[in-house]
Amino acid sequence: MNAFQPSKPPLQPVEQRRITPRPKRHLRQRAYQVMALETTAKVAVNIVISAAAVSALVQLLPYHWSQQDKLREVRTEVKVMEGRVQNLQTEFSRNFDPSQAKSIMQQKSYRFDPSQRPVILMNPDQTVTKQPDLAP
Repeated sequence: MNAFQPSKPPLQPVEQRRITPRPKRHLRQRAYQVMALETTAKVAVNIVISAAAVSALVQLLPYHWSQQDKLREVRTEVKVMEGRVQNLQTEFSRNFDPSQAKSIMQQKSYRFDPSQRPVILMNPDQTVTKQPDLAP
C-alpha cells in the first residue's frame, strides 16, 4: 500500500488565449441584413409566381368560357336528339306491332279496306261556278 506514486510533472500555467473582443453590434447588423435580404428574395419570388398564376388565369378564362358555351350547345343538341330518338323508338315499336299492321298499311298506301268508305271533306265556303257553254 505504500506503493510509490509516480511523480507528477509540475503544473504549468495554462496559456490563456487572447480573445480579441469583437463588436457584437456588427454581427447583429450583419445577421439582420442577411435576414432582410432573404425575406426580400422570398417576397420577390412569391410576387413573380403570383404574377405568373394571374397571367395564366387571364389567358385561360376566355378559353373556359368558350368551352362552356360549346358544352351548352352540345347539351341542347343532345336534348333535341333524345326527343327525336324517343319518337323514332315509338314509331319503330308501332311499326312492328302486329295489331296495328293493317292501319299502318293503310297509312303508307292509298288502299282502303272494302268495308270502309273514304270520307272527303270539302270547304262549304267555296262556291262551284259553272262555265257558260259557248255553243252557238
